[in-house]
This record gives sequence, C-alpha cells and structure tokens, in this order.
Amino acid sequence: MAYEILVLDIDGTLTNSQKQISDKTYRSIMAIQERGHKVVLASGRPTPGILPLAEKLKLSEYDGYILSFNGAKVMNCRNGKIIFQQVLNRDYIPLLHTTAVENKVGLLSYEGDCVITDSEIDQYIEIESRINGIPVKQVDDFVSYIQFDINKCLMTGEPDILKRIEPELKAKLKGELNIYRSEPYFIEIMPRNIDKAYSLGKLLDYLNLSKEQMISCGDGFNDISMIEYAGMGVAMANAQEVVKSKADYITLSNDEDGVAHVIEAFML
Repeated sequence: MAYEILVLDIDGTLTNSQKQISDKTYRSIMAIQERGHKVVLASGRPTPGILPLAEKLKLSEYDGYILSFNGAKVMNCRNGKIIFQQVLNRDYIPLLHTTAVENKVGLLSYEGDCVITDSEIDQYIEIESRINGIPVKQVDDFVSYIQFDINKCLMTGEPDILKRIEPELKAKLKGELNIYRSEPYFIEIMPRNIDKAYSLGKLLDYLNLSKEQMISCGDGFNDISMIEYAGMGVAMANAQEVVKSKADYITLSNDEDGVAHVIEAFML
C-alpha cells in the first residue's frame, strides 16, 4: 500500500540541533506535498509554537495539519478548523499545583500566545518559552487564574526530581489524566487517554485514510504511541533507545536529514 500521509514530530526530528529545518529536508517535504501527500506536524508544543514551521512548509496551501499539545488539539491549516480537541479536567489543577509547590518544581500551561505560570521561572520554563517563541506570563495564583479550557499542563524541573514525581502522580491520579515525560526535564500532563496515536486516529477517520497509509517519524518518549500505530513507524538515529526498539525503521539523525532520507526511501 502506498504511503499517503507523513507525520513528523518537530524537536529532534523535523528540526536539527539548531531548531531549524535544513534545506534538504525542506525540499523533500515540499516535493511530496506537490505530489498530493498530506503532511502533519505532531508535537507536544502548543499550537502557536508550531504555526511558524507550518507556515514555512506552506501547510495552509497544501492542506496540511497540526497536531499540538501531544494530540489534545488537531487543526486543519488551510481553514483553521479544529478537527479534534480534548481539554484537561480543571478539577485536577489544585492537586498538580500542590505537587509542584511541595517538590519545588515548575508548573505551567498556555493562554493564547503565552506560557502562564505562578512558579519561579527556572531554566526549563525558559526552554519551553524559547522553543515555542512565546513569552512567559506570570500570574499571582495559577489555580484561580485558570477559569478557561486548557489542553495540557507541563511540569518542569531537574530530571532526578521529575523521575520520582512521575510515578507518584500516576498513582494519585489512577489513570484520570495521561502523564509521561517528553524530555527528562518535562512531565506532560494530558487529558485522559490522549496521545499522538489516538488523535492521529481521529484525523485518519476525517481524511478517510488508514494507518497503513501513514508514516510517523519521531525521537522522544511521546512519539512511541504514533510510531507503534503507523503503518511505518520511524525512529531517528538520535532517538531514545526505547523509541528505537518500537520502530519499524531507524533513519539518519535529525542533523543528517533523517526525514529527507525517509521521504526519498518510501515516498518519492
């Protein structure tokens, strides 16, 4: 079966170590879009942090899609239509905030084009702000401030601390929220059952395509679900070893045009 849709994680996959799309990778992506293939950018980033890359790749012109917040929102770039969305149950925000305060780690979410937090701004909150190109807005009281729908929270801190917190949070919440680390210094806190694979299933239904027609490329823990789900699951050479173990194919690294290599091998 021919591959019709290419799903790309961003950081460590689509972009190189300088957070840029190389010329070779850019040309390869444009070539498959010219042939009518769909491209999806699937990331833990909030939507505003993905839009500049979507614009560079002309996804609005070629009817591409953005899967943001690790799958909590899926958007058609051509018209801005939300194909699928799931919001976080705000009843759990006090527990998340108490956990962050007690363990002296950061907790943030998103409002429009801002990161919002009442935590002391640590180097990891600064990383999230810089990666997405959006400013940090400090509020007085995170719990009382969030009176609107949010798609996810992010806990930030030293890897050793988050490694301890992650199983504790999972035990407290008993499956009510989806919790996992996307980076050693980030704990993603998502709506129940939400991950990249689940949301890609919703998108495939919308497009009337099958998962056998999809290639998914990624490098991080939060990419495992879509790598296992896709007809062709691809791990980057720079991926975590556990991610590589789940892949059908291991391509070159993000600094060696690994995405372009996949496109040339399986789609052109």
